[in-house]
Amino acid sequence: HWPVDFSWKEISSPVVQMHRFRLEVTSIGSHMCVLCSYLIVHSFGRRMLYPGSVGLLQKAMRPMLQQGQARLVEEYDGQRNKLVACDGNEIDTMFVDRRKDGGRAGKTLVICCEGNAGFYEVGCMNTPLEGGYSVLGWNHPGFGGSTGVPFPQNEANAMDVVIQFAVHKLGFQLSDIIVYAWSIGGFTASWAVMSYPEIRALVLDASFDDLLPLALKVMPESWRPLVTHTVRQYMNLNNDEQLCKYQGPVLLIRRTKDEIITTTGPEDIMSNRGNDLLLKLLQYRYPKVMTEDALRAVRQWLAAGTQIEEESVYTGYEVDDDWCLSVLQSYQTDREPLFPWSVGTCFKHSSHARKYMRNFDTTHCTPLPISEFRPPWKLKH
Repeated sequence: HWPVDFSWKEISSPVVQMHRFRLEVTSIGSHMCVLCSYLIVHSFGRRMLYPGSVGLLQKAMRPMLQQGQARLVEEYDGQRNKLVACDGNEIDTMFVDRRKDGGRAGKTLVICCEGNAGFYEVGCMNTPLEGGYSVLGWNHPGFGGSTGVPFPQNEANAMDVVIQFAVHKLGFQLSDIIVYAWSIGGFTASWAVMSYPEIRALVLDASFDDLLPLALKVMPESWRPLVTHTVRQYMNLNNDEQLCKYQGPVLLIRRTKDEIITTTGPEDIMSNRGNDLLLKLLQYRYPKVMTEDALRAVRQWLAAGTQIEEESVYTGYEVDDDWCLSVLQSYQTDREPLFPWSVGTCFKHSSHARKYMRNFDTTHCTPLPISEFRPPWKLKH
């Protein structure tokens, strides 16, 4: 019964109209498979992917969520607002305004996208709050006070109205906004920067490139065609494709003991799907830099399990950071190009890996300390 604070209908000329996903239907040739996919995703599949939407879990967490909400209101003067997305779903949000405090951080708004069992009341928005940023958190459709079901289109619609609210009601420019996501929140975050390219920067923590490899690892091998069809048709969380359509600064945070987004287990750091997200981004942005030799070098760097091993790989290739940056700055000054860049034919190895990715030596669900949160690297003139 909370009154609506903002609706997508209030925008006379929205920056981005409602988006529809291109559904990739695999030709399986069996109506039974299509029916099975539908039944799977609308029964246990969606609940496995987004356990935070399950009523029993929310009931168990209710005291914790109420305490977290009270803390945000009482300690940070948080403002709770109900937004209505273009699909009619009501999105529960919490805004902490730090602009009056002055300082550069307070004038920057960090929009937080939670994980598949995360809520703004107890989730990742606590990290930028510790850094003095203005912060806007929101709950997935079907989570907490938000209505609906967290299918990809509904997720995108929710993110869309959150951004419109930040710009048209809260008074932030897109260039004032950093989008920060944890885990599965990388889908809505990458959708946001793809759809609103003027957004200042993107920070993805413990996120992945594509849902399909992670879905396949938890299902029987015999189900492979069915799982592939189901994911591509109904839950196509294609973070890598969306991310490559963004031109701005990106920081990926990889958790070296991540047990969730690895396909063979946390002991095999090379099975972390964050690696694939980084490689796909670098290959798109710098195709001539990312030769076979450079790919081997980056993979060797990714395989390093400790900071000492990481530095050893880096120094072993004798990377000259200053020279690389001067070449890129010269290229940028001469052309002001959009990605992909043609620069790189003279580069022997890529030094970009650690500009785009930072390691955090912990597991998937450990809260990110503010010391690990920072705006992404940006090439300056």
